[in-house]
Amino acid sequence: MLCPFKFRRTLIAVVFSVSFGLFATSALAQIEFRTLKPDEIQARLQSFSENNDEREATIKRLFVASGCKPDHLTEQWVTKKLPPNVICILPGETDRIILVGAHTDHVEVGDGVVDNWSGASLLPSLLYSLSAKPRQHTFVFVGFTAEEEGMVGSEFYVAKLTKQQRSIMDGMVNLDTLGLGPTKVWASHADKPMLEALARAADGMQLSIGAVNFEQVGTTDSESFARFRIPRITIHTITQQTWPILHSKKDTLKAIRIDDYYASYRLLAGYLALLDSSLGQPAAPRKDH
Repeated sequence: MLCPFKFRRTLIAVVFSVSFGLFATSALAQIEFRTLKPDEIQARLQSFSENNDEREATIKRLFVASGCKPDHLTEQWVTKKLPPNVICILPGETDRIILVGAHTDHVEVGDGVVDNWSGASLLPSLLYSLSAKPRQHTFVFVGFTAEEEGMVGSEFYVAKLTKQQRSIMDGMVNLDTLGLGPTKVWASHADKPMLEALARAADGMQLSIGAVNFEQVGTTDSESFARFRIPRITIHTITQQTWPILHSKKDTLKAIRIDDYYASYRLLAGYLALLDSSLGQPAAPRKDH
């Protein structure tokens, strides 16, 4: 979470309660995904390193352990001085893309478990969750480098895409700073269809979701995609009370509320599966199918 403290103001807390009743339950009944057990999710969270290069390497290893095939796992070098972006692709029935991203780097103060190993270490687990069955969309999972230096990795990634590649990207789901409490969304910087799908998923799974907007105090990798009008959403768990944990010595494993963290993982798995069936326009099958 990029945090320019000189602009620090009060976070905007918004009550976010949308009921979709039987419609949501019925829709989710058709959604299939699998989840890892809580102890595995916790073990991946505990695998953090204080070294950013090692964090990138761990994400790559976890992708392999979660079933990412060698020809679908790549590194994108931004500069020689930075660790690379780590990318795993889960091919779908079409070329239309949903990208799921989280930054892997952290600032020098604290361990960076909350900001943002909590998000990065879920990427391989969500790959595993979605690979339970064929998907319409091609899912691209990216561990972004150097978010804390000004969203360097995500800006490089999206700038290198061609206009045609951007045109088939139906959504970008950003994970940043999870585990501090129940799941939240940056609602004021989320595209409406993606926000509504999140509400449906939470309602259908009977999981908590709230909205906390933080544009007055920071930004994150989703905004690199917004500049190119790619639909985006950021999932987080920040509140006004927990904000001081970021970029401080308090950002350690002890700050994580593991039950809330696991609930966020479950919600994200269901949400991504729901997005696959609800985002974008019908597309032609992939040429390699």
